[in-house]
Amino acid sequence: MKVFNSLLKIAFLVVFILAFFCNCGVKKSILDQAATQTTALNTLSEDFLKAIREDKPTTQFTERLAQMELKEIELGLQTDAERYAFWINIYNAYIQVVLKAKPELYEDRRSFFSEEMLEIAGRKVSFETIEHGILRKSQWNLGLGYVRKWFPGEFERKLRVEKRDFRIHFALNCGAKDCPPVAVYTPGRLEQQLEMGTRKYLERTTRFDESSNTVTVSSLFSWFRGDFGGKSGTRKILSDKGLIPDTKGVSIEYSNYDWTLELDNFIDL
Repeated sequence: MKVFNSLLKIAFLVVFILAFFCNCGVKKSILDQAATQTTALNTLSEDFLKAIREDKPTTQFTERLAQMELKEIELGLQTDAERYAFWINIYNAYIQVVLKAKPELYEDRRSFFSEEMLEIAGRKVSFETIEHGILRKSQWNLGLGYVRKWFPGEFERKLRVEKRDFRIHFALNCGAKDCPPVAVYTPGRLEQQLEMGTRKYLERTTRFDESSNTVTVSSLFSWFRGDFGGKSGTRKILSDKGLIPDTKGVSIEYSNYDWTLELDNFIDL
């Protein structure tokens, strides 16, 4: 145990050193929608979420996902727009399905997100695998967006996106009150949907105090700071959205995240 704790301390030290010295830019990809289409897999993920919203049975979707072959998903999603739309929908759909059936699981959120409970392509995967492995391109979940996994598994290596995009943090719904609402994402409109969802979430959660030149933002900016390009990247994002007057001298504070369970929080984008 002492050896493990020492290694953990060293790992966190490495993370903070990287965070201090790394001049990482904002992780935002320009999604090529001209080369994409709504695939059969995308339609499946969209119908999965629509069934939940309309309070219809979802067993047909969970069984289909469990029975798929890994190769089928790999070949069925050829562009990042297709991958992002599919996996955001699948993540959000399973959050609703699992927590509606067993809301008590949310009492231990660390275990809830890390436990391999989702049956996809003949194996059990976790919410963390989808979020950090596929949608964040094999990022270490404790690395603040600065450290990649050393040995990611086959599932995420074959299915992950090619470029990271910070806007997924304003699209993924983890079941909490402060999470972004759930939308049905489609490859053909993904760029517009991510932009709209990001703007709506930031307008709702950002507070700028002109007298102290301080902006208070969601804790998401702290937990995944490398995805946003650190504090300088955060200021640029907020400035681009017109939420702060400029980036000079603005102090950043992080609000407390409201983890109250809140399901059926849907929005049209």
